[in-house]
Amino acid sequence: MSMRPLLFGASYSVYVRIVRLVLAEKGVACELVPVDVFATEGPPPDYQARHPFGRIPAFEHDGFALYETGAITRYIDEAFAGPALQPADPRARARMNQLIGIADSYGYPALVWGVYVERVEKPARGGIADEAVLAAALPPARLCLKALADLMGEGPWLAGEGLSLADLHLAPMLDYFLKAEEGAAMIGEFPALAAWWSRLAVRPSMAVGRSG
Repeated sequence: MSMRPLLFGASYSVYVRIVRLVLAEKGVACELVPVDVFATEGPPPDYQARHPFGRIPAFEHDGFALYETGAITRYIDEAFAGPALQPADPRARARMNQLIGIADSYGYPALVWGVYVERVEKPARGGIADEAVLAAALPPARLCLKALADLMGEGPWLAGEGLSLADLHLAPMLDYFLKAEEGAAMIGEFPALAAWWSRLAVRPSMAVGRSG
């Protein structure tokens, strides 16, 4: 397990950053191989062999190739030395997986595409926010944060006493969301989640892939 893993993707990607955070928490160096799926010509033709759906990230370690972020992060946790990022208790692990599912299915579309892209990214590129899209994203964003806060309970981490893949999965999504004024205001409605973010945001791993 000495060969440095390869991570294929782009630094701006939420899902690429999730993998990079997990690698950083495990103390594993990787090589980021640039792949821009939003390039005018699309991803490189040979990338289709790594990911038939043309998404990022893809991953390779010592000849073993993977795609799908959840599979990659679980492999990294189990294949490399370092702190365990999945609870041993079956119920705690199920809770972790539930939180990851919420982040993927409900958090990412609302927090990133609905709020961050409209309020921050589009204007930064000289575009204009679609206020209707933004307004429609705020109720599901709030519902998502409430669900996460309710499941987190006493914490201090999302899935209990230890940092887990759930924390690292949500982190890049929330990092983008909080760059929007609506996101920064909304998290204040959930003090436990705001305190969780304060703990997570100062971890050294969070410097990896951080956007401006």
